[in-house]
Amino acid sequence: QAQLVDSGGGLVQPGGSLRLSCAASGFTLDYYSLAWFRQAPGKEREGVACINNGGDHTDYLASVKGRFTISRDNTKNEVYLLMNALQPEGTGIYYCAADLSPIATLMDYEYDVWGQGTQVTVSS
Repeated sequence: QAQLVDSGGGLVQPGGSLRLSCAASGFTLDYYSLAWFRQAPGKEREGVACINNGGDHTDYLASVKGRFTISRDNTKNEVYLLMNALQPEGTGIYYCAADLSPIATLMDYEYDVWGQGTQVTVSS
């Protein structure tokens, strides 16, 4: 059974950093584009970062560009999101997702496999 497991969330002060991880089991990520989405309280889910299956193309939500970095390690069957300079608006549940496509997008309807989510809270 194809499954993604998110981890790495927690409580961090404004300006701090977190690194999220997402491990796949039951399938290989080699042919999948991958993305991270977040859902803030009372808001719709939004795409934060994505990376294509080759790992040579990434895209980011405008508000996180320069602060967040998505990466993947196909040998470990994992994807990561490094988040620096976090602000309170970064609070939410973060989900990784996989799409069997060479093209990565920030559109959630493109993604077929989803993690269970990991909570990130940015607060002093």
